[in-house]
Amino acid sequence: MTTGAFKVTIHMVSSLDGIIAKKDNSVSWFETSGHYEKGVEITQQDADEFLKTIDCYVMGARTYEHALELSKSYGWVYGDVPTIVLTHRKLPVDRQNIEMYSGDLNQLVNERLKPNYKNVWLAGGAILAKDFIRLKLADEIRLSVMPVILGEGTLLFDYIGQEQALHLKDVTAYKSGMVELWYEILKE
Repeated sequence: MTTGAFKVTIHMVSSLDGIIAKKDNSVSWFETSGHYEKGVEITQQDADEFLKTIDCYVMGARTYEHALELSKSYGWVYGDVPTIVLTHRKLPVDRQNIEMYSGDLNQLVNERLKPNYKNVWLAGGAILAKDFIRLKLADEIRLSVMPVILGEGTLLFDYIGQEQALHLKDVTAYKSGMVELWYEILKE
């Protein structure tokens, strides 16, 4: 478990035009042929060390179903980290670290997540991310922008319904052309 204060991080990968999922759910657009000479190269060891800092993943049902489908080709990318899936439906569970949750988001964060974890990552989807922002349950956003314009699909922040001030914590440009924007969500 990581040390420090409890935080919920919204993590999304999007195209430059703000799309996080194509209509056909394909992820080929995650792979880029771009090259940015001044970018940072990330090693598998760096990625593995970073992933060890995440105590728990939270995701919506459609993200979970998509991850299950992708796991047939790529394996379960969330490893053995506890994963809480928010749903009202009965979904297949074939791993001991996956838990279904149906209920109040404030209760989930304050009664289930805060007492047990320090670094929680909300891994999808758009509706859930907007709910966490509206309810002031998220602490930061890490948005990985891929060098592509998709033109159609699921938008991350369509009609969120409120203004939200952010503080830029960091920006990292990678050799692949992906740019990661890291924002703190300012809570008034």
